Amino acid sequence: MARPSKCRRICSEPAYDSFAPGGFCCGEKVILTVDEYEVIRLVDLEKFTHGQCAAQMGISRTTVTEIYESAREKLADSIVNGKKLLIGGGHYRLCDGSAACFCQKNCRKANGIAVQTAVPEKGEGNMRIAVTYEDGKVFQHFGHTEMFKLYDIEDGKIVKEQVVDTNGQGHGALAGFLMEAQVDTLICGGIGGGAQAALAEAGIRLLGGVSGSADDAVNAYLAGNLAYNPNVRCSHHGHGEENGHGHSCGEHHCGENKHGCSGSESRC
Repeated sequence: MARPSKCRRICSEPAYDSFAPGGFCCGEKVILTVDEYEVIRLVDLEKFTHGQCAAQMGISRTTVTEIYESAREKLADSIVNGKKLLIGGGHYRLCDGSAACFCQKNCRKANGIAVQTAVPEKGEGNMRIAVTYEDGKVFQHFGHTEMFKLYDIEDGKIVKEQVVDTNGQGHGALAGFLMEAQVDTLICGGIGGGAQAALAEAGIRLLGGVSGSADDAVNAYLAGNLAYNPNVRCSHHGHGEENGHGHSCGEHHCGENKHGCSGSESRC
């Protein structure tokens, strides 16, 4: 069964939903979906990178690129061939209610902790460590993590700590998220082979198989005594486990669906 597409987060619907060429018009039309409109708005008008656009809309950078290319082709068809342009439809959800803070403040609260929904800039010359994060601990399945805690390191000391929202991204897309966040090292629990390869390609050092307090793990790493597993594996598909038992990643069962996407949900 094909995996359903992730609903795209839209800050607001367009104020103008139709455009027509002056003079002679052949009557043909082009339909630009609302999510395509949003990508054009963010990338071409607001000057977002594809990674930043992906974080804002809660989708992968690859999906942003696909939407962008489709939207640009439709715009070109409308302009060059004199076709009426209509904006409507698509697979999206509005940023409203609890999601309003994403567009207005780039932050939310989770268990009393300020969670950034936009990745902060890294200080020049600093090292940045990311930890899969939940309730103060190292979250045990990289592909389902909803938050990372970022630690900026200078001269071997922590100079800044921030918790950031992954915006619903998972597995391979998270490697791109971390690369955009300028992360140098990742500390996590279980992690699959595909994500490991993506991290290696991005030049991010992986320290997997870690559990317990996130803060303690980073401090142990800085002290040179962090216990981790260089051969950590995590396959959430439920087959191919060497021990022949049901799969789990540390303390978290990978079959658990930590977050999904429905038209009425928002995670801001």
